Amino acid sequence: MEIQNRFRETRKFSERLAAPLSPEDCVVQSMEDASPTRWHLAHTTWFFETFILCQQADYTCFDDAFGYLFNSYYNTIGEQFPRAQRGLLSRPGLERIWQYRRHVDQQILERLDQPDFADKFHRLIEIGIQHEQQHQELILTDIKHVLSCNPVWPIYEDLPLQCSGQPAARDPLLIEAGIHEVGHTGDGFAFDNESPRHKSYLHACRIDGRLVTCGEYAEFIDAGGYDRPEMWLSLGWATVQQQGWQAPLYWQRAEGEWKQFTLAGMQPIDEHAPVTHISFFEADAYARWRGKRLPTEFEWEVAAATMPIAEDDQFVDRLIAGGRAIHPTCSPSGLCGAVWQWTSSSYLGYPGYHPPAGAVGEYNGKFMCDQHVLRGGSVATHSQHIRHTYRNFFPAHTRWQFSGIRLAE
Repeated sequence: MEIQNRFRETRKFSERLAAPLSPEDCVVQSMEDASPTRWHLAHTTWFFETFILCQQADYTCFDDAFGYLFNSYYNTIGEQFPRAQRGLLSRPGLERIWQYRRHVDQQILERLDQPDFADKFHRLIEIGIQHEQQHQELILTDIKHVLSCNPVWPIYEDLPLQCSGQPAARDPLLIEAGIHEVGHTGDGFAFDNESPRHKSYLHACRIDGRLVTCGEYAEFIDAGGYDRPEMWLSLGWATVQQQGWQAPLYWQRAEGEWKQFTLAGMQPIDEHAPVTHISFFEADAYARWRGKRLPTEFEWEVAAATMPIAEDDQFVDRLIAGGRAIHPTCSPSGLCGAVWQWTSSSYLGYPGYHPPAGAVGEYNGKFMCDQHVLRGGSVATHSQHIRHTYRNFFPAHTRWQFSGIRLAE
C-alpha cells in the first residue's frame, strides 16, 4: 500500500537526518524555540501512538511517562513538560527513543495490513507523515543552532556545497489587477489552514523572479542598514537594538571578510547565493531600503501557481541524494525551494475557516496571532512536503529557520 511505503520512508528519513549526530548532540537545547533532536524523534513517534495506536483497545502504551514528556502543545490531550526545559532531560536516553520508534513503527505497519484499520486511520496517518516532515526540518534548523553555539564550529555533515555561480537574470512575474482564487483546490493532502479556497482581489504588481542574494544584502549592511532607524518598523528597530543585530544570523566578519556558519561548517559568504536566516524585520527593512516591499501571501501564491516546482530545485531529500550539503546556493527556477520567503501577510484564518474538532484542531488554528506567513519551502524541506498553497508561519523576530527574501513592487 502507498500509505505504508510513505510511512516507512518518512520514518527512515528522520533516522537519516539524525545519523551524523552523536548521542550527546541529540540532547542539547540551545534556546527555548529549539528542541533537542532526541525530543523531535520521540515527539513524532508520540503523535502516531497517541492519535492512532492508543485508540485501539488491544494496544498497551509503550511508556506512560512519554505522554507528559513528549506532548508538545495539545492541551486537550494533557499537560506537557515545559518546552524551555526539554534540554534538561538526560533520560530517557537516545537508545530508549530508538526502541520507542521501532515499537510504534512495527505496530502501525502490522495494523495497516488490516483493511478496516487502514481505511479508518488513513487521514490521521497522512497527517502524522506530514507532521514528521515538519519536524525533520526542525531537526536540521535546531541542530544547526546547537552547533553554532560551539566555538570550534563543528560540522553536521562534511559534504560539498552545490555550486551556485552568477544568478541568471529572470523577468519579474506580473500579476494583473483583478479577482484571483487562492487556497487549496481539494486535490491531494493539505493542512486545514490552506482552506477554504476563496476569491481575493489583487492590485497589479510585479514579483521578482529570483531571491535576494548574500551580495545584495551585504550592500544593505555596508550602507548602514542596521544603524538607520528610518528603515525599520518600530518593533523591528527595538529588536535590533536589544539583540545587537548587525548581520543575518550565523554571519561572522573575520579579517574584513564575511563568513557564515552552515551545516557544512564555517564557509565564506557566496555573494551569488540566496541570503538566509533573515527575520521578517530584516526582510522588511531591506525591502524598504531597496524602494520595494514584500509580497502578500496571495500575490506570492498567484505568481507561484504559474510555475511548476522543478526537479532540480533545492530541497533536503534532493540535496542528500546528490551528496550535497544542506545549504541554499541558488534561486529556484520557480518560487519554491532554497529558502522560505517572508510575506507581508499576518497569519490568519481564511474566510469561512474553522479548526477541525478535537485535539487535531489544535494543530494550526490556535497559532493565528502575532505571526507572519512564509511561503515556498527551503533546503531543509522535503520535496514531497511542499506545495504552492502551503502556509508556514513564525513570529517576526525569528531567524533560525532557512528564511530569505523575495521582493515585490
